[in-house]
Amino acid sequence: MSKVMSEKMKFLICLIALQFCYAGFHIIISLALNMGVSKVVFPVYRNIIALLLLGPFAYFLEKKERPPITFHFLVQCFLLALCGITANQGFYLLGLYYLSPTFASAMQNSVPAITFAMAAALRLESVNISRRDGLAKLLGTIASVGGAMVITLYKGPPLLHSTQPPLRNPVVEEEMMGFSSNNTQNWTLGCLYLLGHCLSWAAWMVFQAPVLRKYPAKLTVTSYTCFFGLIQFLVIAAFLETDIEKWKFHSTEELLTILYAGVVASGLVFSLQSWCIDKDGPVSVAVFQPVQTVLVAIMAALILGDQLYSGGIIGAIFIMIGLWLVMWGKKEEKRWENQEKEDGLFKHLLDEESGE
Repeated sequence: MSKVMSEKMKFLICLIALQFCYAGFHIIISLALNMGVSKVVFPVYRNIIALLLLGPFAYFLEKKERPPITFHFLVQCFLLALCGITANQGFYLLGLYYLSPTFASAMQNSVPAITFAMAAALRLESVNISRRDGLAKLLGTIASVGGAMVITLYKGPPLLHSTQPPLRNPVVEEEMMGFSSNNTQNWTLGCLYLLGHCLSWAAWMVFQAPVLRKYPAKLTVTSYTCFFGLIQFLVIAAFLETDIEKWKFHSTEELLTILYAGVVASGLVFSLQSWCIDKDGPVSVAVFQPVQTVLVAIMAALILGDQLYSGGIIGAIFIMIGLWLVMWGKKEEKRWENQEKEDGLFKHLLDEESGE
């Protein structure tokens, strides 16, 4: 029993750590783009660092348990890289060009619903709304996404009366959000890019599940995915970024942002995400995505001096209720599956006895 509890605790800690890493990345990527780092060069360096970090661990730690590398496996990793790295990171950076990291974080809260729909359509996630577990998972996903949208769309009265001035210009931030921009076309284009980012991210998590089931060497899968993602971005960079100056580091801050992106937002995050998906499926991982909105709000208040509003607390409560419902639904689903197996075994034994 204690072993089961420790596994659940480890799983929850990994999911929360994922959201902390992603929340920090929103701030880091914003800083990098403000410094003038190229939107094409940034992911190239990011994936080089991730590959250098993950490759040796994958080679030595999974040397004995690694299944043979087949052409079919390489094609799967290439496709995972296409949707999970190239499309995912590319659409995100393009979306940030027109909109703010805050808006990008809000758009990402559609990932749980998209992942849930994809996984259910591909029968990777069982959904039986006539049972309590299926209804709980559905309602939990809706509550989590709804809570995140409350945080985004409803401020409410301020909770703290801080005298610290915000580090960001609210006028500039409003313009970045698109609400004060006269160019509606750019705002729409930014939303479309971020929607593409959310779709590719959800597809990446869903398609990882069957690959990891057939090829359980998680670090090897992640390393090959990074490798093909790097190749794809290098091909894009060869056509779009020919200025050699864009490939140079002009400050220590630029180097640090790229190191964070490569080591934490790629190397660590990809490994944690693969492990979590292998443990409990893509929906359980995706449904924790709205936690990131809460973390971003807290980090913005503590680091950037932004105000905390009651809307954030209300949204956070909905998110926590939603997460609890989904996790409870997953637990009940496993209990139903175990009960059905036991009933099937019992019936089989009775049939054998009656046949004697």
